[in-house]
Amino acid sequence: MATVVISLPFLVTLYFIFKLRFMSAQNDQFIYNGFNQTNLRLDGIAKIHSNGLLQLTNTSNQQVGYAFYPLPLEFNSSSSSSVLPRSLSFSTNFVFAIVPQMPMLGGHGLAFVISPSQEFTYGVASQYLGIFNTSNNGSPTNNILAIELDTVKSPDVQDIDGNHVGIDVNGLVSNESAPATYFSGQEGKNRSMELMSGNPMHLWIDYNETEKLLNVTLAPTSIPKPNRPLLSKHIDLSQYLLESMYVGFSAATGAVASDHYILGWSFNKSGQAQSLDISKLPQPPRRRKSKENPVRMIIISLIAVVVVLVLVTGATIIWRRKKYEEIREDWESEYGPHRFIYKNLFKATKGFSDKELLGAGGFGKVYKGTLSSSNSQIAVKKVSHDSKQGMKEFVAEIISLGRLRHRNLVQLLGYCRRKGELLLVYDYMPNGSLDKFLYGNEKSNLDWLQRFRILKGVASGLLYLHEEWEQVVLHRDVKASNVLLDAELNGRLGDFGLARLCDHGTNPQTTHVVGTVGYLAPELTRTRRATTCTDVFAFGAFMLEVACGRRPVEQQGLTEEVILVDWVFECWRKGSILDASDPRLEGNYVVEEMKLVLKLGLLCSQSMPAARPSMRQVTQFLDGNANLPELPNEGGCFGTFKGNEAFDFLLSIPSTSGKCSAASFSSTDSILICGR
Repeated sequence: MATVVISLPFLVTLYFIFKLRFMSAQNDQFIYNGFNQTNLRLDGIAKIHSNGLLQLTNTSNQQVGYAFYPLPLEFNSSSSSSVLPRSLSFSTNFVFAIVPQMPMLGGHGLAFVISPSQEFTYGVASQYLGIFNTSNNGSPTNNILAIELDTVKSPDVQDIDGNHVGIDVNGLVSNESAPATYFSGQEGKNRSMELMSGNPMHLWIDYNETEKLLNVTLAPTSIPKPNRPLLSKHIDLSQYLLESMYVGFSAATGAVASDHYILGWSFNKSGQAQSLDISKLPQPPRRRKSKENPVRMIIISLIAVVVVLVLVTGATIIWRRKKYEEIREDWESEYGPHRFIYKNLFKATKGFSDKELLGAGGFGKVYKGTLSSSNSQIAVKKVSHDSKQGMKEFVAEIISLGRLRHRNLVQLLGYCRRKGELLLVYDYMPNGSLDKFLYGNEKSNLDWLQRFRILKGVASGLLYLHEEWEQVVLHRDVKASNVLLDAELNGRLGDFGLARLCDHGTNPQTTHVVGTVGYLAPELTRTRRATTCTDVFAFGAFMLEVACGRRPVEQQGLTEEVILVDWVFECWRKGSILDASDPRLEGNYVVEEMKLVLKLGLLCSQSMPAARPSMRQVTQFLDGNANLPELPNEGGCFGTFKGNEAFDFLLSIPSTSGKCSAASFSSTDSILICGR
């Protein structure tokens, strides 16, 4: 008979493992039917009343309050080396009450929070509930999950209304939200609830790690937990929560305040949280009734109404005068036919309604409008322009650009000035911008015939700007989002608010170099000289973007970036340049045309400006009227140029009359770079 020998070190290790698991299970669950004799960590204006009622905030304006379980809990052990791997599942429920300062007028709400820290020194009141601020709201490094009970609609964080429950990850823009309701099993439908009623309410939060499912359920304290949750969100919390996290509550008040109370709280990190004993919970105080003389109160109310009416009437008169107020100066009289009346633009865009918003970028928002006088559709771009310096010259250039006429350019119709805004009016393009077709889900994919036609059209438009008009026009922002598609899906280059002019053979005078990361020629950041060659560089990035269906710069992982021109060059160097083509085309393209576009995109992306072709050469290559020269074998010749690798290649570019025209700048000029 064999004898099993168990060593003493093994027994000691086994003992400590069981002890740690027992202690962890004890620390991972708790229940508070009232908060007397609890050791919660309180911060801000939070306090515990003698009857055990936890008050996060009172009716003081712009205040925050926090209450957290004092010990950290192990949430996400998937990446740790812990001998006791723990499930990410958890369950909690609590009873709360929100008593507004005035009937149905309070703010801002409270939230259940899972956070890597109990310190919220950066948190601000009002719409951020004391958890975030304007600079870190939405940052992936927050590692915070919050279930918000929001009583004020804040457009800044895209709230759906002023009485909702939301699931927030790393910011106050909810991943999922719904108006405050509960499911009535007897009636078989949802019943609405008013979070600021002052009545106690019960909230359950349950996360199942196996199903990656987060459920949030709301109900009055008078009924058991409904069998249908208010919110049900599939989400993998292991991507957001760290190994050690704290659980608790945060609340905040705004210009008008509320009392935020927690009556009881149950939590379990290793199973279903225990049910609270509603009969043992402390009750929040009711709103105090006024003891003032009723007659006196009526008189005061009438006086207040009269004062308000006077103020509203005066404000309305002033508002009507200011609503359509414009900035007009004497020198603008000569531009009368090109100047739009702000009132007409305001009405055409329905007051610049969000419903009419076509898009937004680093330099302004674009709205769709319909002019009542002609029933014609327009696009209005609002550009911030607070400085008066150079405005006369800038408007003069806008008017000059309005005289551009080409089938592949969006027509600039005119302008309007109001306060710190400059409004540019364009022809409306019904199919929107090209980038939505390349990357957006709401647009159908473009076939190769359409893409190639768009590239040839935009090239023709750029050639017109550089060489064929009465002056040289530097567009300075060629990219897919600035190429608009008309009803027949023809490409039209738009957004001339950043373009600059100069006479042929001279240099334009400008105050800024602008561009977008990925389309920005390397010499701009070094020499600060905008040229037609910098437009060609941007067009090269644009060509690769259209052929590959990828942005010029793409994020890969947390730190790595993929540069499109480098990737295409590697495909060409390996002899498999067609591997760079957009997979959504599924190989349905003319092979020679695809090779031409990809190689020409690289050719335009030369690091040295003089190595790039002119737009006349580009159109000749695209039309098949000239043969494309061989590409250099050195990757350093593309993108940010280093050394003299491309010197020999310069001689292979045939000279044309379309030389690069440089724009000189003073020492005070600055470079503005938009986002991608």
